[in-house]
This record gives sequence, C-alpha cells and structure tokens, in this order.
Amino acid sequence: MNINLGAPYEAIIAKYIKKGYAGSKTEVLRQALRVYDDFEDVELKPRRMGKEERRLVAKAVEHEMKGIREGTEKGIPWEEVKKKYNL
Repeated sequence: MNINLGAPYEAIIAKYIKKGYAGSKTEVLRQALRVYDDFEDVELKPRRMGKEERRLVAKAVEHEMKGIREGTEKGIPWEEVKKKYNL
C-alpha cells in the first residue's frame, strides 16, 4: 500500500522514529492504529487539543495541585474516578 500523508504527518512519523518509538513508518502507523482502536473500546473519540486548550488544562491542573499541596483542596482517589466514569 502506498499512501501520501503529506508533510505534516510525515514529520510526525519521522519524529517518532527519531525518538526510537518505532523503527519504520509502517510500525508508527500500526502503533497509531492500535491506539486509535483502543479509544473505541472505551467509547472515547480522540481529538487533538489546540495549544490554547493545552495551556488552559495545564494551568487548571497546576492550580488544583497547588491547592492539594497547600491542603486547601482535596484530591479524588483514582478508584473513585474509575467507578464514577466506568473505567
């Protein structure tokens, strides 16, 4: 199979090969498909967050972690999160 993904996707593939996560383009794509298939198993639809969304999420997490460290916020046990969201 010969697929032209375009420069942005080729760059992503090259990045993962350079980091050593995969040895070839085919391996990167196989791993990506396995991950994508896993999302279906937990009924999540994957999407890529934009930079602003990532920044806001990171800021919110840091705010919550600061509260937990200072004792002004209470964390939620992982078991409770799994139960609440059927994970």
